[in-house]
Amino acid sequence: MAKKDTIFFCQSCGHESGKWLGQCPGCKEWNTFVEERKMSGKSSAKASISAGNKRTEPTALKEIKIENEERIRTGIGELDRVLGGGIVPGSLILVGGDPGIGKSTLLLQVCQRLSFSGKNILYISGEESLRQIKIRADRVGRFADSLKILCETNLTAVEDIIRKNSPHVVVIDSIQTMYSEDVTSAPGSVSQVRESTALLLTLAKGLNVTIFIVGHVTKEGTVAGPRVLEHMVDTVLYFEGDRHAAYRILRGVKNRFGSTNEIGVFEMQGVGLIEVMNPSEYMLSGKPEGASGSVVACLMEGTRPILVEIQALVYQSNFGLPRRQATGTDLNRINLLIAVLEKRLGLQMSSCDAYVNLAGGLKIAEPALDLGIVMAVASSFKNRAVDDKMIVFGEVGLSGEVRSVSMPSLRVKEAAKLGFNVCVLPNVCLSTLNEEMKGLEGMKLIGVASVRDAIDLI
Repeated sequence: MAKKDTIFFCQSCGHESGKWLGQCPGCKEWNTFVEERKMSGKSSAKASISAGNKRTEPTALKEIKIENEERIRTGIGELDRVLGGGIVPGSLILVGGDPGIGKSTLLLQVCQRLSFSGKNILYISGEESLRQIKIRADRVGRFADSLKILCETNLTAVEDIIRKNSPHVVVIDSIQTMYSEDVTSAPGSVSQVRESTALLLTLAKGLNVTIFIVGHVTKEGTVAGPRVLEHMVDTVLYFEGDRHAAYRILRGVKNRFGSTNEIGVFEMQGVGLIEVMNPSEYMLSGKPEGASGSVVACLMEGTRPILVEIQALVYQSNFGLPRRQATGTDLNRINLLIAVLEKRLGLQMSSCDAYVNLAGGLKIAEPALDLGIVMAVASSFKNRAVDDKMIVFGEVGLSGEVRSVSMPSLRVKEAAKLGFNVCVLPNVCLSTLNEEMKGLEGMKLIGVASVRDAIDLI
């Protein structure tokens, strides 16, 4: 009989301890430790053997044969972009997001597209009944017969079904509902999530099957369960956005087979999630004309340039302590840029309230937005509108200098495609752009070396 150990786990970050602690030394949260009894010894060995990896001797690199090199296209362009070009066979993909954001709908649409490509798909749900899945599937559209549905939470039964049916793609919805009989704790606990993911990982690698797992998130927006969960999987995707709004953003925060900064934009409609092929046009929809404090900047998400409107509102405060607020960007960065305006340009903003908002619901921390934020704040402070056909990007230093940013040519070309004809950018980027901007003679490039040069354009 295997020995039972009593271990205390932090429910917030998964930190282990041999005794109960009031405050977790990992995440500093209070009263998050719970006692769990788990089986030790044979469970891990059994999981490694079950993957089918019978070879225990080291293998020379030149002897390793690569099979199924081509990625599997999901048929959803925005998802393929985030994944780096499609699904890699044998990978384990974690999809996290708030309740009701559309995780299950997105994966069901992936199953729909793959079912018509001749792939055997297995959709395993631990949260919904077969009838509920059927109702949602009817809303999405027609499915091929290669899609099979299973409602099960026992991982032993799930493993047997996967080995018996040999599917190409498996969807687990969700990992918090699965449980292993080798672990005595309740489903959704730290031990169950970790052991369940470890078993699915061995199945994915041993059987060369792609497995999508849906993960719940905490109130802080991170995937619930131990932090090791994100380290074990190959790809981590976060579904962001307000569930009461129409638009969703799929962001790749970890990807062993592609870029980790790519995003995909979707719109929730009655038939499911629809791809937004031109996010810049959506971000600029409803932009006011001739209004002060409104500036269009260009940011880079992986290899995709996206135009976003920066809105600023500055006015005289009626209280002794002015209020500063930022939506979509870092408040500390806003305070730093306002301090640069006060020190280098002499703008007296110490008695003014300042509000900065990134329209569209994006959360951006790229330094290339600095120059746009500075011009939006100065525009609102002076109550002078910026040219509606002007695009701005550049990083601002503490000395008031405007520093270079990456991939300026892609930013300028995206602006020209949407009808902008003036671009304010760092002066050091002009030398590289002059050789790459052939065919865009209608775009006027204005290089600025300091914040003062940019504010003089308002």
